[in-house]
Amino acid sequence: MEKIDFKREFKRLYNPPAKEAVIVDIPKMNFLVIDGKGDPNNSKEFQEAVQALYGVTFSVKFVLKKTKQGPEYRVPPLEGLWWMADNRQLDIEDKKNWLWTLMIRQPDHVTKNHIAQAIKKLREKKPNQALSKIRLETFHEGLSAQIMHIGPYSAEGPTIEKLHNFVKNNGYKLMGKHHEIYLSDPRKSAPKKMKTILRHPVQKI
Repeated sequence: MEKIDFKREFKRLYNPPAKEAVIVDIPKMNFLVIDGKGDPNNSKEFQEAVQALYGVTFSVKFVLKKTKQGPEYRVPPLEGLWWMADNRQLDIEDKKNWLWTLMIRQPDHVTKNHIAQAIKKLREKKPNQALSKIRLETFHEGLSAQIMHIGPYSAEGPTIEKLHNFVKNNGYKLMGKHHEIYLSDPRKSAPKKMKTILRHPVQKI
């Protein structure tokens, strides 16, 4: 049986154009999530959160495959919601005050019990404070604008501006939190070739 691949099955959600933003309607999805604060470039909390998310995700995937619970699947990419306190617009220069939620999508047959068992096993192997903050949530983003950014994270500014201008010029307004989906592994990809989906919920004016 072929593995579930969300990026292939929901291509419109994971492959936006880079030249101009598009409007998409994001359905309800289940995510493993963890919240935090601070600059992702030098935050121990951020690194521990990433390790915990991937650790739990792959542990659950391995158990489900071994026990033949549901179809096999490819682990989806890491995603992040980014915002500032007091509903301020995200300030690219003020990274130390960034608030974030890191997320990895989970198939519908993954349950809270699967997550709890994986966390318990990981704690026994290698303590990580971030494990206590992980939770399984249903997230419904709904109507959103998105665009593909090609290049390093540090160069996202002009692409974000292009996304915001598209929203304004097409009769929408920004709602909710800035959303990024990391399609490239920064350990393996050249910075100039990295692909990141930039997404933001919108509402028609």
